[in-house]
Amino acid sequence: MSYIGGIALILFTTTIAGAISERIGIPIVIGQLLVGILLGPAALGWLHANVLLNAGAEIGVVILMFMAGLESDLGLLKKYFKPALSVATFGVILPMICFFIYGEIMDQGFERSVFWGVVFAATSVSISVEVLREFGRLNSKEGATILGAAVVDDIMAVLILSIFVSMFGNVSQTGGSPNLWLSLAEQAVYFVLVYLLIRWLAPFLIRLFEHLAVPQAIPIISLVICLGMAYLADLTGLSAVIGAFFAGIAIAQTKAHKEVSANINPIGYAFFIPIFFVSIGLEMNFDHFLSNIWLIVVMTILALLTKLIGGGLGAKLLGFSWNSAYVVGAGMVSRGEMALIIAQIGYQAHLLHASVYSEVIIVIVLSTLLAPLMLKQAINGLSTEQD
Repeated sequence: MSYIGGIALILFTTTIAGAISERIGIPIVIGQLLVGILLGPAALGWLHANVLLNAGAEIGVVILMFMAGLESDLGLLKKYFKPALSVATFGVILPMICFFIYGEIMDQGFERSVFWGVVFAATSVSISVEVLREFGRLNSKEGATILGAAVVDDIMAVLILSIFVSMFGNVSQTGGSPNLWLSLAEQAVYFVLVYLLIRWLAPFLIRLFEHLAVPQAIPIISLVICLGMAYLADLTGLSAVIGAFFAGIAIAQTKAHKEVSANINPIGYAFFIPIFFVSIGLEMNFDHFLSNIWLIVVMTILALLTKLIGGGLGAKLLGFSWNSAYVVGAGMVSRGEMALIIAQIGYQAHLLHASVYSEVIIVIVLSTLLAPLMLKQAINGLSTEQD
């Protein structure tokens, strides 16, 4: 029953924190992240990550990205695919170069220095999606570019990780060297499935379940599609949130998208999504914070600037204004769960030294905490320009 008490505490405190955040003018998600830090090992120690909270957090981020797909304009995503590709490319290359150089300066050696770059090349836009939604920018050219770049970025990160672990990883720790070509083939088949889902499968299933005399049949089959695509994405080595995002896009092309949105939103925002944001705060641990403060400060600055400049430059080169490019760059800053997963894989493969593992996790969480503030400031600047 302690699980239930913990969830009750999360839901109550995140609601209060959200109200306070809105009153003082910061993104609501910041309040929820701070709740995780306050209640977790970094401060009060009332909550700790466990199997139930981790499962709830995984479902929360999947539902969050499913709803982002539901609200996305497929035509807009297609229109801004080229800027998204440019943003993702520059947003991967710049962090890899800068963190490799810094790793070499810190005597990490070639392989571990490169892996620092791999960790911070990853982007997780789940938090950026929430800020864009809060400010009504999810379905704008900046929002479409950020979402498209996140998909490309995720594919690049998985490919780089697969290649690097297969070349330099300790296979006894990772359970065997991954077959890169097999992974690529599986991912290609997965994107064929995505096309079939959007074009034929999702509309067919929606029409089929319309005739079932079961309450909430349409939302149920939509959740089945969402969770199924997330699971299949994970099996192929992609992030589960990519599968959920494409599932949302598929449902958005059917006539049932309003009904699905009206039924799934309360499930996500009333329960699972607050658990996801709190779980990020629970990762914070300040045990060695002061002894490695300068390492953390420099890495955090690099984490913020490399994605901001790389993503912004990629957008600017494709014709975006400076303020629009700033929004896109800020939207790519958050590392979140994708970087945490890569860091964990690298740690198990001895590509990330144990002496800096906690510091890398702190930098990932700090960049995730600061990203919404940067994005809000960028959005406010864009709104002023447009006015």
